[in-house]
Amino acid sequence: MKKTVKVPSVLDASKTYEYVDESPVQGGVKDVYFSPNRDYVVAFYRTPLEVDQKERIKRIVSTYLDNIQNGNASEYFIDEIFRWPYDIVQKDKLTGIVVPVYHKKFFFAKGYVGSDTIMGGDKVGKWFTSPMFRNQHYPLRLDRSELGDWLSYFQIAINISRGVKKLHQMGLAHSDLSYNNILVDPVTKSACIIDIDGLVVPKLFHPEVIGTADFIAPEVLRTKHLNIKDPDRKLPNQKTDLHALAVLIYMYLLRRHPLRGGKIWDLDSEKDELLSMGEKAIFVEHPTDTTNYVKPDHLKKWDAFWGDPKKVPYTITGPYLSELFRKAFIDGLHDPIRRPIANEWETALLKTVDLIQPCHNKDCAEKWYVFDNSNQPRCPFCGTPHQGTLPVLDLYFKFKDDVWKPENHRIMVYHNQYLFKWHVSKKVIRNENLTAEDKRPVGYFTFHQGKWVLVNQSLPSMKDVTEQKEIPPNSMVELTDGKKILLSDEEGGRLIYVTLANQ
Repeated sequence: MKKTVKVPSVLDASKTYEYVDESPVQGGVKDVYFSPNRDYVVAFYRTPLEVDQKERIKRIVSTYLDNIQNGNASEYFIDEIFRWPYDIVQKDKLTGIVVPVYHKKFFFAKGYVGSDTIMGGDKVGKWFTSPMFRNQHYPLRLDRSELGDWLSYFQIAINISRGVKKLHQMGLAHSDLSYNNILVDPVTKSACIIDIDGLVVPKLFHPEVIGTADFIAPEVLRTKHLNIKDPDRKLPNQKTDLHALAVLIYMYLLRRHPLRGGKIWDLDSEKDELLSMGEKAIFVEHPTDTTNYVKPDHLKKWDAFWGDPKKVPYTITGPYLSELFRKAFIDGLHDPIRRPIANEWETALLKTVDLIQPCHNKDCAEKWYVFDNSNQPRCPFCGTPHQGTLPVLDLYFKFKDDVWKPENHRIMVYHNQYLFKWHVSKKVIRNENLTAEDKRPVGYFTFHQGKWVLVNQSLPSMKDVTEQKEIPPNSMVELTDGKKILLSDEEGGRLIYVTLANQ
């Protein structure tokens, strides 16, 4: 017979929570017990908390939870992006938090380590940032069906960026943003930020941890030796979150670390770590400083492709993300104020998704790649050239009467690709606040009888400006070189200019 224990809520004495008192899952600082029906867990800190630590957690499970629940897109953030604790309990001298269990999509259905299965294990982000786990000859292997494709990781990065954006909008910082504290499911393109109880409430409570190796900002490591109350000591904050966010996005898309190159600064491994990730940190793809370039002959055979920036340079992520990687790992690496904010990452990722093309090699592991703005594009992962013409649509907005300006945003067309409201109008922003109606396609592109066409499904005022012809719903227009198409004549409506590449 399983023994269940009841514990009262600290915030509301009339509430109690039950957990099964056996074989807790041990985390870094907490012991985790499941409720009898496994719909929540009670996680107890192993050591008694200080008064200010308890107060911080009380605010997280009340004030800040209320903020999210009563804010925009509350369902999206509570159900998808965060596993937010919703109460605090006390048993003797130990404090615990009540947290909803992870969604079943965040547990492996297959996979193995040597002869041992990982089925049922958490899909922590670390599993998906290293090429070795994908190699069929490596003793630890993830099942191909659970890895998704390259496009999956763009949506994962978008979700993480939105989560960080939300925390920062509330004045919070995660403090330990890393692939250990994010669950991902490439199949459904989902990401969930966990360990919310460690949030930093700026100017009220000191962070409990300085972060996880690989994701700690250089200024934190550089001043680690100073007393925690020293004004020169740098502790986790929103700017250090932004370093970790940039590292995460780089690792999900490029499957290597942006700072772990070939330079050894000290023969003592601990000192070398402090220098290479702190005071001496240098981007492994720095355009002018070769000090920390990767030495391909030092790579493990499992990492030979993704681990070598010359084979898979960061520029394959396209112009918008490349610019942010330069800002994060060159301009902002040692100057926190210059790091891109979460909203910049979200915007760049979304614009890059519009540049993505399907690979024509059905056996390509990544399936998708970013158009490289060349006349003869090819997949950087398997080398397969793009086949046939490729319509490039540049978006323009109406600056004033008869004056249209480019938006630095383009759509790379592929067969059966959808057109959405956020492409048609500047007034529809592609973010977490989109309604179900906003997410419905309003048109689609297809290769029909040897021609590229745009089919208008529901736009009332689409017009072929070049031919001065209306394009009513349920009709189509051919995409030819130099064609101008007005998507909407309403305020905020856009015009597209067509260029046919790869002719």
